[in-house]
Amino acid sequence: MQAVIVYESMYGNTRQIAEAIAEGVHEAAPDAQVSCLPVGGATADVTRSADLLVVGGPTHMHGMSSGLSRGLARGTKAQKAARESGALVAGDEPDENPGLRTWFHHLPDTENGTHAAAFDTRADSRMSGGAADGIARRLAHHHYDVLAEPEGFIVEDAEGPLRAGELDRARTWGAGLV
Repeated sequence: MQAVIVYESMYGNTRQIAEAIAEGVHEAAPDAQVSCLPVGGATADVTRSADLLVVGGPTHMHGMSSGLSRGLARGTKAQKAARESGALVAGDEPDENPGLRTWFHHLPDTENGTHAAAFDTRADSRMSGGAADGIARRLAHHHYDVLAEPEGFIVEDAEGPLRAGELDRARTWGAGLV
């Protein structure tokens, strides 16, 4: 099995969840080839080869990020501090990669039977909304069989950190996708 986890991250929280999901998939299927990629590295060739495509991103303004929300994130004190400290890795910078909305425009349709799942990171508030439902709808639009309910993972503040236990929950969720 080939699993590809694609993520968009601004502060590193969504990347951490994506990596934990990849660990969970690998634990459940040790022979699986698991790739965890920022959205800019997830080319059509990479996604076309996946038996399982897992896609996630941060929740901004009640849904998936946009050019506007990524620009706002780029200017925050937390983003600047993370840049200066070297805490960000490739793929976490808002201006480094296209957002998921743009990426979905280039995602090729797949054959029925290719599995997918969607996740997001979000604040723990009913008012914050979530990006995972929109991600799942777009995956289904491209003929992926979404095999799990979209999942949200909680950050304590808009920029993080992740709530205690969320990485373990992401590993468990990832294992359950196999």
